Amino acid sequence: MPGAVVVGTGFGCRVHVPALRSAGFTVHALVGRDAARTGRRAERLGIEHSCSSLGEALALPGVDAVTIATPPDAHAPLVIEACKAERHVLCEKPFALDAAEAERMLAAAGRAGVTNLVGHEFRWAPDRALVARAIAAGAIGEPRTFSLVSYVPLVADPEAPVPEWWFDPARGGGWLGASGSHLVDQVRTWVGEITAVSAALPGVSARHAAAEDSFVVRLTTGTGVEGVLQQTAASWIPNVSGLAVVAGTDGTLEMTNEGVFISDRTGRRPLPVPDELRLPEPPVASDDPRERYTHLEVGPYIRLAEVLRAGVEKRPYNGVVGAPTFADGLAGMRVLDAIRASAASGGVLVALAR
Repeated sequence: MPGAVVVGTGFGCRVHVPALRSAGFTVHALVGRDAARTGRRAERLGIEHSCSSLGEALALPGVDAVTIATPPDAHAPLVIEACKAERHVLCEKPFALDAAEAERMLAAAGRAGVTNLVGHEFRWAPDRALVARAIAAGAIGEPRTFSLVSYVPLVADPEAPVPEWWFDPARGGGWLGASGSHLVDQVRTWVGEITAVSAALPGVSARHAAAEDSFVVRLTTGTGVEGVLQQTAASWIPNVSGLAVVAGTDGTLEMTNEGVFISDRTGRRPLPVPDELRLPEPPVASDDPRERYTHLEVGPYIRLAEVLRAGVEKRPYNGVVGAPTFADGLAGMRVLDAIRASAASGGVLVALAR
């Protein structure tokens, strides 16, 4: 079995470790800054080694891959260290602090010739993958516009506990990176590269944080599709609610809690999920607020870990969803940089270099 080490004791423990094991990895070590906490969590998960540095973990025998689930400000040095050691790497999103840092990470992976992946696991979420497939197959003709709008009940209560870096912009905090990075990747896989944005990054909760808990973005793609991304993590609605619609010349796709629907001149009907897009059985949903989304994350993350294993074993990945690489991480960071630049200038239109 290929071997991996996981850097990060939060999301890394909740999602990376079970996904890696399900994909056939042995997790040799857990790496964290707090030695006592890292040791406790490694013991609880049955991981043999707990380490205080990536270098210590890389010295262990049998380590083929590194997965990184730390705050974003630590991504670049860890990725570059792993690449210099010629280990295959999976790095969480937001990929970097900015596009310049992302370019250095991509270059390091290129020099090392290692498999490089970014944590956009939701490419494998069946509904998202089904919409991408339907658009690519021409089910709605030429896509012309879309709306991705969500209200998420995560930080509306100022007393709700969150990781200490979440609202620290110097460390890569803010809801744009935490969730907006996934939506940017969703748009890119559905309707193509983003070429211009106009944005605002409001704070909705009474938390008075330095970084945003919401974003509102109008964007344009290279094929002329116009759309809106709007999301807040500060909704008081108990469940996630929102709208995901893509409209084209011959039809309209909806992604709802009940599945994916297409409407055209023949009416509205559901699109069935084919067997090849189905995921492994998820864990049971938990009442623990720290585990609120784990049952949604582990299944698609197993698919991402399977791609990592294919890279370690030097065999082609023949999956039905395109794997997100460091090149995608860089493309996404360029969009996030443009969104932040637009918001800082009062919503001015910012064009991305083609």
